[in-house]
Amino acid sequence: MPNTISFNEQYPVITASDKLYARAVNIMTPVTQTLAKGPGQYVTGVAPKYLKRGKDAHVWDVDGNEYIDYNMGIGPLSLGYCYPRVDAAIAAQLKDGITFSMMHELEVTLAELVHRVIPNAEALRISKTGADVTSAAIRVARAFTGRKKVLCCGYHGWHDWYISVTSRNSGIPEEIAALTSTIDYNDIESVKQALDEDTACVILEPFVFAEPKDNFLQQLKEVCEANGTLLIFDEMWTGFRIAVGGAQEYFNVKADLACYSKAFANGMPISLLTGRKEIMQLFNEEVFFFTTFGGEALSLAAAVATINEMIEKNVPAVLAQKGKLLKDGYNQLAAEIGVAECTSCTGYDCRSMVTFNAPGQDTLLLKSFVQQELFKRGILWSGFHNMSFTHTSEDIEHTLAAYKDVLPLLKQAIADNNVGDLLKGKPVEAVFRKVSNFNTKPVVKA
Repeated sequence: MPNTISFNEQYPVITASDKLYARAVNIMTPVTQTLAKGPGQYVTGVAPKYLKRGKDAHVWDVDGNEYIDYNMGIGPLSLGYCYPRVDAAIAAQLKDGITFSMMHELEVTLAELVHRVIPNAEALRISKTGADVTSAAIRVARAFTGRKKVLCCGYHGWHDWYISVTSRNSGIPEEIAALTSTIDYNDIESVKQALDEDTACVILEPFVFAEPKDNFLQQLKEVCEANGTLLIFDEMWTGFRIAVGGAQEYFNVKADLACYSKAFANGMPISLLTGRKEIMQLFNEEVFFFTTFGGEALSLAAAVATINEMIEKNVPAVLAQKGKLLKDGYNQLAAEIGVAECTSCTGYDCRSMVTFNAPGQDTLLLKSFVQQELFKRGILWSGFHNMSFTHTSEDIEHTLAAYKDVLPLLKQAIADNNVGDLLKGKPVEAVFRKVSNFNTKPVVKA
């Protein structure tokens, strides 16, 4: 769709959002079902709290304000809101039913498609969320190796085995927490030091924003193989986005197990665990991993339609091309305006992040100020460019024009040392997994 957003004289009116929030706050604990979507990630008093509808890469809040969306559902909207081919597949399946009393043929159709495009998909399981399949991967890795310990790097969901390494670890027994440690990305020595004879697996996001250096992923596979430890890729963000076959295809590194969700069903709830057949066959008898809604047919139909669209239209290449315009455009503007030392856009073209690093300044306040001013200019932004197939050249032009408008304001605020005073409400909060010191460090063997 063409860009229909113009710069606003005032900040958005969010009266309806605030009324909904007042109804929810005393009975929902917390009010958000997804931490990254909650009010703590947006400037209070400026940002809306509730959205009502979306089309392509635009969304409308409950007050009727329109925004270009760069969060895209926190990742799943790889094609865009209300994408015709996907919605048609869902509607067609809806006429026949949603969930059935026996297996559905779409399970086979999806499995064959995934087997064809994912490098390690000798066998696969279908579930609903990312945490489902990362936890299933840990369980089957332990069963296959007969070992207990887990090394992780990145964010892997809310289950006990992982969340125990974060600051939000209440309610998890010490015995479980003691089995998981973290490694540093791009530091193969931290892996070698942490591996021992009881390490079942290493699970990591193949990249978050930083690129693997010195063949890190290849080295990681080699040291894991040498130690009898399984390598698991958490491809929630990389899968079907950096390439249809994900990071395994892009970096030519085949993991023992790999986990997917987000991008491959354009917003419908579904996830995948793929891997070597000799490992995956343990799910037949020894390892239990089943869920009532694993074969829910609307999500299966959406996944098949989305993956086929990605293949036929080479969607990952389009995401990269559009994302590069934003990433390079931001950095060029930062240099021209004279704030390149304070802010830059980093990461892969399909998903980049704006960072702030001004001496003596609170980075969250800087981010909050930019977010506040972008909402005024019709852009829903949390510091990321999660690119969608339906972001248009007009959307990108509007966004770069907004950055060109806002970065001089940021420069002046830094110079005046009054960024906090310019905020119209409470600044964004740190997400626990974004804090640099949240995780435990692996124990170095004696």
